[in-house]
Amino acid sequence: MTTFERLMDVRSRRGAGFLALLDPDRQDKDDVVRRAEMCVEQGADAIMFGGSFLISTNFEGMIRAVKRAVADVPLIIFPGDTTQISPAADAILFLSMISGRNPDLLIGQQVKAAPAIKAHGIEPISTGYVLVESGVQTTVEYVSDTKPIPRRKPEIAMAHALAAEYLGMACVYLDAGSGADQMVPVDMIQAVQGYVTIPLIVGGGIRRPEDARERVEAGADFVVIGTAFEGNADASHVGAFADAIHTRS
Repeated sequence: MTTFERLMDVRSRRGAGFLALLDPDRQDKDDVVRRAEMCVEQGADAIMFGGSFLISTNFEGMIRAVKRAVADVPLIIFPGDTTQISPAADAILFLSMISGRNPDLLIGQQVKAAPAIKAHGIEPISTGYVLVESGVQTTVEYVSDTKPIPRRKPEIAMAHALAAEYLGMACVYLDAGSGADQMVPVDMIQAVQGYVTIPLIVGGGIRRPEDARERVEAGADFVVIGTAFEGNADASHVGAFADAIHTRS
């Protein structure tokens, strides 16, 4: 079974999937491994690893250590650029930043990354990446040199998501960005979910379990939680997110 098939199985069995995002720049290797283990123990369905801007020079060592620790769940790279590719991962979100008009992020980086992904045997999950206005300039907005979709314009998000589907992408990712002041709006999630048939990933700024549940009820198939765990390493806090996201036992 491929990683994507495993994710679809999670969606079918649990109602929605819980993706825990670890940023290698936010913790040292031992801490990243501990957090990965805790997230899996508390119900995370997959670990996402990476970030939009990477200072760490030990990406490879960290991702290998995480995979050894959580071998039973998928480890998926969430890459900021072509330096974040590792054969230790099960899959990589093969992102095209369709919300922006920066050609390097639409196709340039993808052309550079594709041969390495093939050579390493990593499963690519083609993903239309849509950055949504969050009330503050996030790292991804700054680094990508693109404008996010206005949060009060769900019809623009709908059109971009449909274009991703028609281009043959496997899923679409609505992201407010790490450290966002405001989450992806519920009405935007509802609008996109009702307009496309491919799975919908939602993340950015989700700090409370009830906010995660609200986004699942609005139509998110997968919810990404990252920043909420950086300041709170309590296992019960992670477990509360798993309970909120999994609408089926």
